[in-house]
Amino acid sequence: MTGWQEGIRCTLMRGGTSKGAYFLAEDLPAAPADRDALLLRVMGSPDPRQIDGLGGAHPLTSKVAVVSVSADPAADVDYLFLQVGVEQPEVSDRQNCGNLLAGVGPFAVERALVTAGEPETSVRIRMLNTGDLAVATFPTPGGRIAVTGDTEISGVPGTAAPVVIEFPQGGSPLLPTGNARDLVAGTEVSCVDNGMPTVLIPAAALEVTGYEAPEALEADRALADRLRAVRLEAGRLMGLGDVERTTVPKLSLLAPPRYGGAVATRTFIPVRCHTSIGVLGAASVAAGLRVAGGVAEGIAQLPPTGDRLRIEHPTGFLDIESGVTYGPDGSPSASRTAVVRTARKIFDGTVFPRPADPSSCS
Repeated sequence: MTGWQEGIRCTLMRGGTSKGAYFLAEDLPAAPADRDALLLRVMGSPDPRQIDGLGGAHPLTSKVAVVSVSADPAADVDYLFLQVGVEQPEVSDRQNCGNLLAGVGPFAVERALVTAGEPETSVRIRMLNTGDLAVATFPTPGGRIAVTGDTEISGVPGTAAPVVIEFPQGGSPLLPTGNARDLVAGTEVSCVDNGMPTVLIPAAALEVTGYEAPEALEADRALADRLRAVRLEAGRLMGLGDVERTTVPKLSLLAPPRYGGAVATRTFIPVRCHTSIGVLGAASVAAGLRVAGGVAEGIAQLPPTGDRLRIEHPTGFLDIESGVTYGPDGSPSASRTAVVRTARKIFDGTVFPRPADPSSCS
């Protein structure tokens, strides 16, 4: 591990609708406390502008992926996601990020952790935050990562090569509370975990339409207070403990679709309203739409056949394939979850964190 003066090798990538710094685990301190302190300096936190680091002054652009060869025979690489606070000196590993996940496979090939195939490569990824597995498949013509393509995703300008991410069925209950509906802080909700703990809330129950711009929802202080109360109580019910200082569970407001999709969403992480929707959050929403007796009944418009659902969000939509089956005891589980995303390398080079003690630069 080199000192800050020499810098640290880093790749900045857009993964889905997020952007983050990708590192090999061996290039960061092994001790979590030392690693997190370094990453705060790398990203320029705490500072609302993150002016002295790589962060983009928003939770969606203040993210880190740490990648290494996996010791698990079921995976090729391990992926640890770290959410770096913007205005708070906090680094959290209590959630996954399905958007940065889209860049893990290409990053692993770039750094020679995985050998590229022809004409495509599949990388088996263990997500260390939860222990879940995912398989990312992307084009590698001639054994090289495709840098262009015609796949378009909402919230990202232009097109790029597709990254198909499939999630095997997990071992955790789809409904962490055991109920299709719960009364939480006076509001009926559905608590779902299909890779991301998520609370589904009818927008009308919170006296909003669910079609408002993110900025308008963030400015609604009465709404913020109600969302906070729901999140804190739901976190305990979902077995997450005290979630006051974490970004999970996510909260997704549901409204009838307006543009031919299955449902319209507005998602909070935890108080900022996402300009689109995260991959794993969408996976949980999609599965929740298919749960009989959930709060989505009467709101969502499900297609008569097929697994594909279109989740509307503030800047467009996300298409996801989602199936739910029921066991002998009547409990639901996700039978299929797959999504198409894109990723793009922005730069690969050396990042120079600010010094731990600013006075040392004088």
